[in-house]
Amino acid sequence: MSRVNASFRKLLEYEQRALAFAPGKGKGEHAHGEWIGVIFRIGESRLTCNIDRVHEFLPPPPVTRVPGTKPWILGLSNVRGDLVTIVDLSCYLDGRRTVLTPRSRLLASSLRGRPVGLLVDEVFGHHNFVADEATGAHLAHNSPLSAYVSKQFHQGNDVWQELDLDALFATPEFLNGAAA
Repeated sequence: MSRVNASFRKLLEYEQRALAFAPGKGKGEHAHGEWIGVIFRIGESRLTCNIDRVHEFLPPPPVTRVPGTKPWILGLSNVRGDLVTIVDLSCYLDGRRTVLTPRSRLLASSLRGRPVGLLVDEVFGHHNFVADEATGAHLAHNSPLSAYVSKQFHQGNDVWQELDLDALFATPEFLNGAAA
């Protein structure tokens, strides 16, 4: 009987250790101050966003246009059974339509529990950054990104500006896709 009790105590110890384990500091941050971001490009802008906000990136699916919406809302698409609103991020930010190429990708995210896809020019994958090494973003005063980018990461010669999807998704203009 003591062997059963010893085994049970060992299981309880494992449970306590598992409950006490906390590898990250918060959303998007992992052990040792890591911040993981999806890295992508819109026009000449090299951006990253929190990997926790992007479910996947995929080639742009066929889109059905929705009448009465702003030009940056491309329409709706069926992605594995989910009806996804497709937004041309470049068109939203600066009015220029994204030209679809074999490198174009859709960043699948969610807005208020509903799926949304952000069309970007290219996705390079994901990258681990050191959260403490982020610096203030250097943007032109009239940059359409200034409302959504406040910091950037340096990796060698590359600079990746962090696009805050929470700030983007909270913008009244972004939330109101109805044409005027």
